[in-house]
Amino acid sequence: MKISSIPHIYRNVNRLTEILSVFSKYGLADWLSRLNLEFAKGLLKSRDGEILAHHTRETRIRMALAELGPTFIKLGQLLSTRPDLVGRALADELRTLQSDAPADPPGRVRETVEKELGLPLEQLFLQFDEQPIASASIGQVHRAVLPSGERVVVKVQHHGIQEKVRKDLDVLSTLAQLADRLPEFAPYRPVATVAEFQRTLRRELDFGREERNLQLFSSRFAGNPHVAIPRPFTDLCTPQVLTMELLEGVKLAELERIEQAVFDRQAIARHGAHLYLEMIFSEGLYHADPHPGNVVLLPGNVIGLLDFGMVGRIDERLREQIEDMLSAIASQDAVRLATLVRRVGSAPPDLDETALRADVSDFVAHYGTQSLDQFDLGGALSEMTEMFYRYGIVLPAQVAMLLKVLITLEGTSQLLDPHFSLIEVMQPFHRRSLRARLSPLRRLKRLGRVYDELEHLAELLPRRLIDILEQVQTGKFDVHLDHRGLEPSVNRLVLGMLASALFIGSSLLLSLKVPPLLFPREPFLGLSQLSVLGLSGCVLSVLLGLRLIQAIGKSGHLDRRA
Repeated sequence: MKISSIPHIYRNVNRLTEILSVFSKYGLADWLSRLNLEFAKGLLKSRDGEILAHHTRETRIRMALAELGPTFIKLGQLLSTRPDLVGRALADELRTLQSDAPADPPGRVRETVEKELGLPLEQLFLQFDEQPIASASIGQVHRAVLPSGERVVVKVQHHGIQEKVRKDLDVLSTLAQLADRLPEFAPYRPVATVAEFQRTLRRELDFGREERNLQLFSSRFAGNPHVAIPRPFTDLCTPQVLTMELLEGVKLAELERIEQAVFDRQAIARHGAHLYLEMIFSEGLYHADPHPGNVVLLPGNVIGLLDFGMVGRIDERLREQIEDMLSAIASQDAVRLATLVRRVGSAPPDLDETALRADVSDFVAHYGTQSLDQFDLGGALSEMTEMFYRYGIVLPAQVAMLLKVLITLEGTSQLLDPHFSLIEVMQPFHRRSLRARLSPLRRLKRLGRVYDELEHLAELLPRRLIDILEQVQTGKFDVHLDHRGLEPSVNRLVLGMLASALFIGSSLLLSLKVPPLLFPREPFLGLSQLSVLGLSGCVLSVLLGLRLIQAIGKSGHLDRRA
């Protein structure tokens, strides 16, 4: 742990104690669940009175995060997008985390809005509904009417949420540094995961970023008749208050209302999928949370998108790698897919490549033979991320988010049309991207980038070589070696040499009958005049040898070929 973390611990000691007590309670429940002691299992209960030991480990983790409040709920929601880190079972459980939170009282909401916008509420809005239509962990949403008569929604940040999140992030950062030292937490990359979470949550706390996202998407899709994006009112927006156009329709989560209304469900599913694929493969910028609660169906089969707090960006190289992976699945090329998996993800040093290729071959054999209209893209991507988790291959955050969006998009579209196939809709985009990649203009751009890098290298290399030669000439050139895993081998080598030297020296003491002696006059069981020092040294050397054999046996490296 860094010394700079000590002030954070001292400043937030009460919150740290609360977090550790909750984790301890749920961890103890995990231990009790493995015992056949029914009378003891009822000792630990959640704040809702549920017996913790009766739930699965994944459910207990979800309940612990929910009990710890908004920051940890958001952490759980982020981890739900990373099945490559936490596994599919835990990711699926964390998807059920609800970000509902108690709403601020009307007086507090009025105070926040007036402080942020600088005018009394009555001058800002013709009508402001004090009862929120929704309240999540970061903020709450109110209906309102502008003086011009336009109907809007006002998103107001909860009072004190920034300070609460800051404390929790400080504590999380400290816990991540401690967890990073424990081998059992190493696969979860706690420090990197918490750093990614901090960036994501700080973006969500800035409503100005969401306002800019709304403006950007509105401008890019202004000519698309199948999509509606809320228009922000810039004069009534600040980092803690966001005022935007009200989209009144039927949420995709309200299936009963959709069945009663007159919508072309198949057309909406195709238009929605086409819209998202356009964002991903053409714009490189996409709405990153297409779950049914964020999609509104409007008259005329128009799709309204809500909540632009989370937006994904994808560069050209990453998009090409995703396209190549999907192409390898379709063409049943297991070797190419295994190569792409290693290229996209960060593989551990001890990766079992033979087993990985075998699993990839089985995966390709199963999904590569499916027809386009029956291809289960969501299942294929879910199984692929589960395979990443098994082999410890960690995906970049961009790739993990994109895979999650594609899985969610197919599931959301199938709510409208059970026979919908996302891979079939993707085919025109795939063909278009292949044509673009083979175009002379794309080749020229790539050559231009390579030329720029070579030019930069040509400028940099002579100066660096001169620096190295000057260091060699002045005797300041140092080579630093990082010998990882060498210490145990050196220790065993030294122990073996000591045991051998001790045995040889003790044998000499025994043969020369160096006093003090055992049985100096009368022999015992045929033994006489034994050197005490020699006998003790021989026994000790044999014990050291046995300990060395045990250590080599545990490591499993005695007869393994290099």
